[in-house]
Amino acid sequence: MDEAVIYTILGEAGFTKMVAAFYRRIKQDPLIGPMYPEEDLAGAEERLRDFLLFRFGNDPRYQAKRGHPRLRMRHAPFSIGEAEAVRWLELMDEAMDETNVPASIKLELNAFFTMVAHNMRNRQE
Repeated sequence: MDEAVIYTILGEAGFTKMVAAFYRRIKQDPLIGPMYPEEDLAGAEERLRDFLLFRFGNDPRYQAKRGHPRLRMRHAPFSIGEAEAVRWLELMDEAMDETNVPASIKLELNAFFTMVAHNMRNRQE
């Protein structure tokens, strides 16, 4: 599915709801929650939302604020192994379910999120 189609169907509101549902789970998660400082949770939520709007909708906000995504560099300070990547994916999957992301879009987003989550790994078990 074309990324523009995903954005057209979900729109900014759909991505915003999905990311908010994800971060509600992050706050409670004992494995990856501690990676997100409480004082920056709102900032982290905004950055993920803006990144997804950039990636799927070509929205300029992310690049205007942060420049090139450089995801590996930005995640380098965090110890991310297989368990953390898998848990991130589980929480995002739950967020997509909660916000009723259509199955065809969820399938496409899962493929994207899986690739990104595993590329962020910087620790071997």
